[in-house]
Amino acid sequence: MASVGILERLDAGEVVIGDGGFVFALEKRGYVKAGPWTPEAAAEHPEAAAQGVPEGGANVMQTFTFYASDDKLENRGNKGAQINEAACDLAREVANEGDAMVAGGVCQTPSYLSCKSETEVKGILKKQLDVFIKKNVDFLIAEYFEHVEEAVWAVEVLKETGKPVAASMCIGPDGDMHGVSPGECAVRLVKAGAQIVGVNCHFDPMTCVKTVKMMKEGVEKAGLKAHYMVQPLAYHTPDCNCQGFIDLPEFPFGLEPRILSRWDMHKYAREAFNAGIRFIGGCCGFEPYHIRAVAEELGPERGFLPAASEKHGNWGAGLEMHTKPWVRARARRDYWENLKPASGRPQCPSMSAPDGWGVTKGHTDLMQQKEATSQDQLKQLLKVLKQSKASMQ
Repeated sequence: MASVGILERLDAGEVVIGDGGFVFALEKRGYVKAGPWTPEAAAEHPEAAAQGVPEGGANVMQTFTFYASDDKLENRGNKGAQINEAACDLAREVANEGDAMVAGGVCQTPSYLSCKSETEVKGILKKQLDVFIKKNVDFLIAEYFEHVEEAVWAVEVLKETGKPVAASMCIGPDGDMHGVSPGECAVRLVKAGAQIVGVNCHFDPMTCVKTVKMMKEGVEKAGLKAHYMVQPLAYHTPDCNCQGFIDLPEFPFGLEPRILSRWDMHKYAREAFNAGIRFIGGCCGFEPYHIRAVAEELGPERGFLPAASEKHGNWGAGLEMHTKPWVRARARRDYWENLKPASGRPQCPSMSAPDGWGVTKGHTDLMQQKEATSQDQLKQLLKVLKQSKASMQ
C-alpha cells in the first residue's frame, strides 16, 4: 500500500499524475488486438505490460484492466479473473518501486449497450471488483463511460467497498450520449458517492479540460464538493463530434499525424492545473515522454522532477551539447513554446469528417455479438455509412 492515500494527497493540494494509455501503447507494440481492445497481455506478456511506466513520472499505477469485465472478455474468448489478477500484481510491482498508488479500474460494459438490466450490469462490475478487493488496490476508478446512468451504477457498486472512488466519463462539452450535460453528469456522480470526478479519453487535452471545468461549475453550483481529474487523448481532435475520436476516419490506425508534441503537453498540464484539476494524466496515445512532459511542467508544484529529466534536460536543455550550432540554439523554452510544427503531408487535409451515425444504447447496431462481422453485415454497414456521409453533404 502507498504511504499516503489518494484523497489525503488531493486534500493537501498535491498534484497526482496518472497514466492510462496502456491499451494503445501495447497495441502499437503488437500485444493488444485493435477492435476488442481487451487486456489479455497482462497475463500473456506481463513483461511488456510492466515496461515504460516509472520513467514518465506518474504516481498512480492503473491496473491494465480496460474492457476486462467478464461479458467483454468472454465475448472475446478470454478469462476475466486471471487477467484482472495479473494486472493487479503488475501494477503493485511497479508501484512498489516508488511511493505510487494502485488504482483498480472498471469501464463501460457490452451488457449496458445491449440493454441489460441494472442488476445484470452491476453484477458484471461486482465480479471484476472482487479481484480488486482481493488484491487490495489503493483506490478505484470507474472510467470510460459514455452514459452517466451506467457510470452512476458503477460508482454505486464501487462505493460498497469503502475505498475511495474516482469516476471518469469519456464525454466532451456536449455531454453524454443521451445529451446529459457535463455539469449534470458530475452532480449525479458525486451524489452517487464519487469523491473524484472528471473525464478521460475520446477528446484532446484542451477539450477535456474545458469539459472538466463545466463539471466543476455544475458541482459547485449544486453546493457539492469533489476533486477533479482529467486523462485525455494525446491526439488533436478539433473536428470530433460528440462521440470523439472513435468516429474519426483515422481511428485507430492513422492517428499519428494528430499526435501532440511534448510541448503541447506542457501547455495542457498548466491549463489543467490552473483550472483547479489536481489529478492530471493521459489516456490513449500517451507515451512515457508525454507523461514526463506533464511531470516536468508541474515540477515546481510537486517539488521534484521525474528521474528521466536528468538525462534529456527540461525544455530541451540537452541540445546545448549538439554538434550543430543552429540546433544548440533551440535549447530554450521560448523556441519550443512558440513552434508550430509542420505535418510534412502536402496532400492531407487539416480536418476530417467524422463517421457519426448518431446511435447509442438500445440501437440494433450496438447489440453485442461474439462472432466477427460477416461479409453480409459488412455490406450493410458500408451501405449505412454511405447514406450517412451523403446526408452530411
